[in-house]
Amino acid sequence: MRAAGFGFRNRTSEAALREALEFAGGLKDVTALATAAKKAQHPAFLALAATLGLPVLAIAPAALSRQQVLTQSPRAKLLYGAGSVAEAAALACFPAARLLGPRSISSDQTATAALAERTEL
Repeated sequence: MRAAGFGFRNRTSEAALREALEFAGGLKDVTALATAAKKAQHPAFLALAATLGLPVLAIAPAALSRQQVLTQSPRAKLLYGAGSVAEAAALACFPAARLLGPRSISSDQTATAALAERTEL
């Protein structure tokens, strides 16, 4: 079981989000899309979830900040308490999880995506 976590700028598009997901490894075994709670109602993010038929998980700031991520963006750390919103959101979907790799970035640099896989406790 996997979750796809996303970070994105307000001007992102559904196409940029989908591209970041493909760059991260695609949809294989993905059961949910996750992002920071304050971004979860973004139209492009909701459109991607609807297109893919997957639920949206809105991750609270405290849950984001608890995750051990691979990428350290000073901007993301300042705004969200995590070095990568995409990586932290993906990890926060499960009680125990591992990242499949660092976040991937869309060509237009408006979206990032990371995949996390559930592990045993």
